[in-house]
Amino acid sequence: MNAQTKRRMKILLAFDGSQHAQAAIKLVQDLALPPKSKVHLLQVFPPGKTAVVAQLEHGLEAAEEELKSHGINVNAELVLGYPAEKIVETATKTKPDLIVIGAKGLRATLGILLGGVVQQVVEYACCPTLVVRAPYHGLRHILLVSDGSIYSQRAARYLGRFPLPEKVEIGVLHALAPVPDPVAAGTYFGGWHGVPYPVPAQEDIALEMEKQADEGSALLDKTCNLLQKKELESTPVLVRGDAATEIIKYADAEDVDLIVAGSRGLSSFRGWLMGSVSRKLVHYANSSVLIVRQP
Repeated sequence: MNAQTKRRMKILLAFDGSQHAQAAIKLVQDLALPPKSKVHLLQVFPPGKTAVVAQLEHGLEAAEEELKSHGINVNAELVLGYPAEKIVETATKTKPDLIVIGAKGLRATLGILLGGVVQQVVEYACCPTLVVRAPYHGLRHILLVSDGSIYSQRAARYLGRFPLPEKVEIGVLHALAPVPDPVAAGTYFGGWHGVPYPVPAQEDIALEMEKQADEGSALLDKTCNLLQKKELESTPVLVRGDAATEIIKYADAEDVDLIVAGSRGLSSFRGWLMGSVSRKLVHYANSSVLIVRQP
């Protein structure tokens, strides 16, 4: 545990019995939780499914005992309602430091696809949400995504006090804008026929790309220095291309266990969704994803 992780944590762990939910249990067990931390294990069953309540209670009790066997202070709750609504409602009421939820788990007992629930929880929850994917092999390689925004800065600060296990590798990735395509850039398709306009000279494009690379490197250095102050060593990673695509590609190639990214979440307008990069990571990344939202 790094020196910054001193305050006890409150974790809301959503459980549905799926393999992804079981992976979420394993991940929580691996965290270096500070003393007196608490885990609220929540399982939700929708109306009309009361016939399987006894089965759900048995699975929930088994999950509770597994967490307790690792010395974790846990209380379990089985509630009636709609999963995303109840998870967000519980989080709003109890104000946890973190929500942990399994990804895309098909609820074998109820036949409910968890994917939609996960998306709603990530977008509407009042706190950071950790989406866990099976199979889980531990937290050995973490990738922090940084774009220079206040949202990624908050993610870096959150990671700085996150109860990571010992001996983890941390990479900090920044994605530069894709290389301009002179052919596409030279034509504006505003109607039936392309309308040509001046294309920047290759020298100007090269200078702009060099400037972007310098700015990206400076941003990475700043983020790595922030983590170092939290006693976390990290390695800068600079890539170029579509951000979500490059992040996922790098995570797959380097066997990243957890991607950490900031998000603006929803504004006061209910339809204002979180940033597209964060949304794509939740949907398409093969690793677990921690989306950080903070006031």
